[in-house]
Amino acid sequence: MDTSIKVPRDLKAKLLLWTDISFHDMEVIDQIQSVPDLESALCSVLAVDLPEPKKGVLLELYVQTVLFCRQRGFSKEQTSALVSIIKSIHEANIETPLNNSEQCFKYCNDLLLCHSVRRPPFSVKLFSLDEVNCVLNYIQDHYLRHDRLYKYIFTPQVKLDLLLTYSGKGGEGLAADESADQGDDSSEAQKTSAMEEETAETSVDLKALVEQEVKEQMEQVSKQLDQRIKETVSEQSSKAQSAKGGKKGKK
Repeated sequence: MDTSIKVPRDLKAKLLLWTDISFHDMEVIDQIQSVPDLESALCSVLAVDLPEPKKGVLLELYVQTVLFCRQRGFSKEQTSALVSIIKSIHEANIETPLNNSEQCFKYCNDLLLCHSVRRPPFSVKLFSLDEVNCVLNYIQDHYLRHDRLYKYIFTPQVKLDLLLTYSGKGGEGLAADESADQGDDSSEAQKTSAMEEETAETSVDLKALVEQEVKEQMEQVSKQLDQRIKETVSEQSSKAQSAKGGKKGKK
């Protein structure tokens, strides 16, 4: 099992038309009306082979995307591309348990740009400007706003293990003193015993001091992480409001 943790990185967007759902698959999906049958079809087409609750959460994401496309009257090409875009953003989000919200948001914008501008072979005009704004709002409201919840479900939990090494007088020094004093008389033995007790007390005090220092540092790091999360959430909210404000301004 690979226990390495990937560092958040920028991803390069590419065309996703017919990448995961073919034209024939879309014809079959368009004929399905019930949600359970739609879940079964998408599970087969997208090869979703995960244990619960991961499987249910992921299929719910794909089903809601297809239903959104039907509500907006999107074509087969648009529906196939949007499901693949959602799938790619999700895979980018869960490739690391670390916070990569900024990278995922940028990746989302780049993917939409690849499917809204005619610039072959790098991009195609699959969505109009109004449709892109609508899709962006949908992705923000239904995925990016909840990216940490998806990350919590689909990524392993990271735990920090601390190994403390105490410097100074330790067991080796005491063992050496005892070996050197084996031939001494009883008074020397009593002296060594007293030194051992004093060293043990010193070690206990040192351990308590180090543990207190580590506890204070951990509390400080925890506060910094909480502050960083709050700042990231605030930035995402500002971006979402700016996007909606820009849409209203254009109208």
